[in-house]
Amino acid sequence: MSAPKHSPASPPQSGSMKVLPKVIFMSRWLQVPLYLGLIVAQGVYVVLFLKEVWHLVTHAMTLDETNIMLVVLGLIDVVMISNLLIMVIVGGYETFVSRLGVEGHPDEPEWLDHVNAGVLKVKLSMALISISSIHLLKTFINPDQHTFHTVLWQVVIHVAFLVSALIMAYVDRLTTHTHPKHFHSETIAPRSALD
Repeated sequence: MSAPKHSPASPPQSGSMKVLPKVIFMSRWLQVPLYLGLIVAQGVYVVLFLKEVWHLVTHAMTLDETNIMLVVLGLIDVVMISNLLIMVIVGGYETFVSRLGVEGHPDEPEWLDHVNAGVLKVKLSMALISISSIHLLKTFINPDQHTFHTVLWQVVIHVAFLVSALIMAYVDRLTTHTHPKHFHSETIAPRSALD
């Protein structure tokens, strides 16, 4: 007769949390003003974007192709930074503060249903690489206004972003694919072979 299986020990459930754990858990709401501040920053970038578009439209006949390309790359840069802000605001609030409750909404972001701290870090690092690529491209298009050391440092920083993103993606892959069942099957198999 086999012994009954016991579930892992769990702390006894009480009707209400103790005061200190409750205060610590509620402290996550202190991040709300930070996310509201990022929303204000998003509004500032919208104003900057419209200003650059107006500059492009009003000076379209006087700008040469290189300058138009630089202005367009600047617009793309603003959009990339705005996307980065959205990921931090929405993903950070969902991960660290509270659920947004947008499940099933037609405009729910595709990445939001599986967002966690690891996924958010990888997505943010990819966004930083995109922003760095735009800056590097602007430098290469107009190299006369930059010194050799400036270009060199931009390349070094871009490569550092790439390497750090690869490392974070690898670590995230290791942690998400490491599951207790995986270890359980490996440890049980040799023992069953000896029986």
